[in-house]
Amino acid sequence: MTSIKEPLDGSRLDGSVERLSLGVAARLSRYLQVLTQAKKMGKDTISSQELAEYTHVNSTQIRRDLSGFGKFGKRGVGYNVDSLIGQIRKILRTSGQHNIALFGAGYLGKAIASSDIFAEHGFRVVAIFDTDVAKVGEPIGDGSAPLAVRSYDDLARVVEDEEIVVGVLAVPERAAQGVADDLVEYGVKIIFNYSEALLQVPPDVTVHTSSPAADLLYALYFYLT
Repeated sequence: MTSIKEPLDGSRLDGSVERLSLGVAARLSRYLQVLTQAKKMGKDTISSQELAEYTHVNSTQIRRDLSGFGKFGKRGVGYNVDSLIGQIRKILRTSGQHNIALFGAGYLGKAIASSDIFAEHGFRVVAIFDTDVAKVGEPIGDGSAPLAVRSYDDLARVVEDEEIVVGVLAVPERAAQGVADDLVEYGVKIIFNYSEALLQVPPDVTVHTSSPAADLLYALYFYLT
């Protein structure tokens, strides 16, 4: 973990960058999710105990995680929500805008494109692809500027032109590996997988699989124990 005397962006005093442990990165991401929601609810401050209740992380662990990067909160007052959101984004190096390509224009893909879940954290869906020619050109997404579904044949060009950093897979299980292979070939290093497929990718590519079944099993374990 980074020393208190080191910069809050995760870099060392000598200019090198220290990689967060998986545990710390995962917990900071959970804190950021709760803080973002708290801001939407109009909360200006939040205590470590409140964060603990929403994240199921011990409040002592929360204070330890955050104190390793600087002094953020005030005893008896808590953490300033806006300030802590900004600091955690710096630590996680997610400040700024990051472009997403979404694959699949079915019910799930449409729900993802219409949600603000990614935009709240600086990620923007800039392209939607589908192999169904009947869906190409169909406008998807809420707001005044919906995205038109693109042909899968345009993938290589769009990844380069739009500087895609994340591929989100809302495709059938049988199609997921093929899409992942193409993303890897075109240089995308982060894949968010909504299918149940077990994707095989090179070591330098990160895959996160979001599985409702796995989440339910996780919740059920804590309910039963």
